[in-house]
Amino acid sequence: MVHVANHTAESRGISLDQSTRDDLVAEVFLALIANDFGVLRRFRRNCSLATYLTVVARRVIARRLATSQVGLQTSSQLETVNQEAMSDNGHQSRIENREEVQQLMLRLDPQEANVVRMYHLEGKSYQEISQSVGMAENSIGPVLSRARSKMRGEAS
Repeated sequence: MVHVANHTAESRGISLDQSTRDDLVAEVFLALIANDFGVLRRFRRNCSLATYLTVVARRVIARRLATSQVGLQTSSQLETVNQEAMSDNGHQSRIENREEVQQLMLRLDPQEANVVRMYHLEGKSYQEISQSVGMAENSIGPVLSRARSKMRGEAS
């Protein structure tokens, strides 16, 4: 869980101190035991338990980081303005400001832009997005993938 917290924060350009990391890990465990272990009872063995727990942890941590930036210092504040943006897995450039996001989202269809906004900026789950936009839950991932390609300027 500590690794997931570190990786999730790092991918969002956030530097964690030990106490914040511990709080995030504790929140993951609280989410796991909430509703009489509801998250664990929903495990359907479509993947390994480790993968399932990693996804759950990443989502909990991403939501917490998106809603509460208290005590966190973004890496972009520490970088110089002219330094090239880092990338996630060599593909996705980290977006440093809201105007750049808006410009990139102009390349998308309105529905794609809405899905990207809800997932990346609001931290909503596929299920929440599915319910909001009336799209099948298993269609959210492919829409996000196509939208990322368009935002990177690749052929769609």
